[in-house]
Amino acid sequence: MRKAKSAYSRDELVEIFRRFSVQRPEPKGELEHVNAFTLVVAVALSAQATDAGVNKATRALFAIADTPEKMLALGEEKLISHIRTIGLYRNKAKNVIALSEKLMRDFGGEVPRSREALMTLPGVGRKTANVVLSMAFGIPTMAVDTHVFRIANRLKLAPGKTPDAVEERLMSIIPGEYLFHAHHWLILHGRYCCKARKPECARCVIADLCKSPEKTTGEPAPLVPLATD
Repeated sequence: MRKAKSAYSRDELVEIFRRFSVQRPEPKGELEHVNAFTLVVAVALSAQATDAGVNKATRALFAIADTPEKMLALGEEKLISHIRTIGLYRNKAKNVIALSEKLMRDFGGEVPRSREALMTLPGVGRKTANVVLSMAFGIPTMAVDTHVFRIANRLKLAPGKTPDAVEERLMSIIPGEYLFHAHHWLILHGRYCCKARKPECARCVIADLCKSPEKTTGEPAPLVPLATD
C-alpha cells in the first residue's frame, strides 16, 4: 500500500497554513543580500553555518563584490579573508570563485532563472537553487533544509526519507494560495518554535491540529502577528 502523502486532511492543511500566514504575513529569509548573485553566494556559504554568522561575514564582502566580475577581481585569497569565520571557508571560497567564473563564461554574468541551470554552478545544490528561485525570482519552490525536513516528518505533514521526497510531498499537499511563502513559514516555525531538541508546543499556533506524538499540549498559542522572533 502506498504511504499517504500527509496525515492531514485538505481542510486541516488550509487551516495550518492560514494560521502561519496570520502569524507571519510577510515572512522573509534571514540571509542578507543585495541581488540575485549575492543571494547565491550567501546561500552557498550558509551550508553548515548560521545565517547570523554568514551575514556578519558578508556585509563588508558584498559592499565591494556584489557581481561575479567584482568577485573575480577580488580573488580567492581576499575572499577568504572576508569569510574566514565561516565553516569550511576554503572550499566555499573556491566554489564562489568557480561559480563566478561560470556565471561570466556561460551566463553573461547573470544568475539563471531555472533550477537546472542553477544546479550547474559549483557549490549549488537543489536546496540552494530553490531558495534563489523563490527569493530572487518569485517562483514558488520548497527549499528543504534541516528545519523543513524535521517539521515535515515530526508533524507527519509530508513524511519522507530524503529531502527530495519531502520536497515532492510538500509541493503536492500545500494549498496553492499559500505555496509561495510556505518554505519560509516552515523554516521559521522549525527555527523558533518546533525546535530540534525540545519543541516549544506551548508557543505553537497549530498545537491543536498537530499530529506529532511528541507534542506536549493540544492548546494552540494565541494567533497574533509576530514582528520579530
